[in-house]
Amino acid sequence: MHIRQRLDRRRQPWLSRHALVAIPLVLIVAITLGDIHSPESVHLGPLLVVAPAITTSFGGYLLTGLIGALAVGAEVIIAVVQGGVSSTNHISQLIALAILSVFCMVVCFFRDRQKAELAQVRSVSEAAQRALLRPLPDHLGDLHIASSYLAAEKEACIGGDLYAVTRTGDRTRVIVGDVRGKGLAAIGEAATLLGSFREAAHHHATLPALAEALDRSVCRYLTEFPQADGEAQEHFITALLLEIPEHSPVARVVHCGHPPPFLIRHGHVISVTSPRPAPPLGMSGLRPDAYDTHAFSFHPGDTLLLYTDGVVEARDRGRVFYPLQERVAQWTKCGPRTLVQRVEQDLLAHTDGALGDDAAILAIRRSPAPHTGLHLTHRVHEAV
Repeated sequence: MHIRQRLDRRRQPWLSRHALVAIPLVLIVAITLGDIHSPESVHLGPLLVVAPAITTSFGGYLLTGLIGALAVGAEVIIAVVQGGVSSTNHISQLIALAILSVFCMVVCFFRDRQKAELAQVRSVSEAAQRALLRPLPDHLGDLHIASSYLAAEKEACIGGDLYAVTRTGDRTRVIVGDVRGKGLAAIGEAATLLGSFREAAHHHATLPALAEALDRSVCRYLTEFPQADGEAQEHFITALLLEIPEHSPVARVVHCGHPPPFLIRHGHVISVTSPRPAPPLGMSGLRPDAYDTHAFSFHPGDTLLLYTDGVVEARDRGRVFYPLQERVAQWTKCGPRTLVQRVEQDLLAHTDGALGDDAAILAIRRSPAPHTGLHLTHRVHEAV
């Protein structure tokens, strides 16, 4: 059944293209018959140029050239039937039709080449995204995870927003960050921070020590690779570091100039703010004791929604910011995957698909504990 469905999907583009080819062919036949049976004062032959012109909208340069050749052949048939192959009128029509057909072929050739180049660029971009933002696991211990990334650049798949999750010992550590700026220019800084996080998360016992290590890494990068404007001090990365112990119903967070996450619990959406947030990474060079760890309860059934400022700073046509907390309050019963999908769809609808900045969304839910009875053990699954 699956093989048949795949074959059907592959046949659909082939069938649709061949169905469209019938349009210029029918036009060639109709115009040819119409011109042959029309009075001598009526000349429909010049309309044959419509056939190759239409073919450029769905066919390649070879198909366009073939339709153009058929149109020229039809014009020759018209001239032969009317007994005026050598007449100036028919000769001029043949030359004009041949030139326009060649022109349509050239247009198709360059268009197809640009499409191929664009497809190659998108392929490289997607490969870079998979290497930079590795796909997150759906489950990690008792955590259910879902994520989404929306790049502001239309032809890019990656930008300056970042997220990563790693397991170290009996705890899970998460980072969500946003490089100053957007698009391809911010990829270097994002790659540096993600690489540092994946390594340093296993070597530092506390979040403040981890934050200090990441800050040093970003500062070194900005010093060794100054930006085009030569002012590295103006470049920084806002970040939020999260730690979730496996056997304790708490979570710890360090804010480094990043928007606070939302905690969804019992139908309510709570903003988890830190009483003493730190500056963004790459600006401070702070000591470990300068980073404040904020602990809060994170029980089974709770969901954390992390995001970048590209979400809450997205505007509609009336320049109104996207009300993330208000919208999330409508979807408190959704599981992580459904929640992320609804936020993504609603955000794109709010901005008419034109984001002003990269946007990343990450939802983490702690699974409810299993309930055991005398004869039956069941697990409460994620509500979607």
